[in-house]
Amino acid sequence: MTNFILTALSFPTVIFSFLLVVVVGYWLTVITGLFELEDDATWLGLGGVPAGITLSLLIAVAWLLCLIGSQVASGGPLIAVPFAAAALSWLAIRGLLVPLRRLFPEGDRHSRGDFVGQMCVIRTGTATPDFGQAEVTATDGSSAVVQVRTTGQDRLARGDNALIFEYHKDGEFFWVMPYESEH
Repeated sequence: MTNFILTALSFPTVIFSFLLVVVVGYWLTVITGLFELEDDATWLGLGGVPAGITLSLLIAVAWLLCLIGSQVASGGPLIAVPFAAAALSWLAIRGLLVPLRRLFPEGDRHSRGDFVGQMCVIRTGTATPDFGQAEVTATDGSSAVVQVRTTGQDRLARGDNALIFEYHKDGEFFWVMPYESEH
């Protein structure tokens, strides 16, 4: 056990040991509710999974590879070990995140605000100030059925085109208005 601790606290593993302590601190704050897992790691080329998970896995795997590499290259050039560990861990995490993306579908979902300004097609018999549903297509081609309401005396029938102009957060619906397209 002493040899393990000495290796973990000696160069080059100590670089990733420090980062591993930061990761543990981060997860303790996530558990206590001070941080939330919201952002994805697209800036790493590893999008779709929250950045906290991605970076934690990246650092943990790099630490492990550096620990192993420092033992294998104990008589050789130790300066190359952290660079090799970081590169190999990045490749390993890229492969590991492919199945993990399925566990985080919200990374691919659109926010409701993305639909404001979009065209929609009424899917219920009518859309009134009290009731209605419409299908809206996002910029990536995916579609969603959303709750819609009209203003004033507007009534829209099934198949009518409408323009989404605002999202009502409290009622969780979109305000729509009739839209006549020019052909």
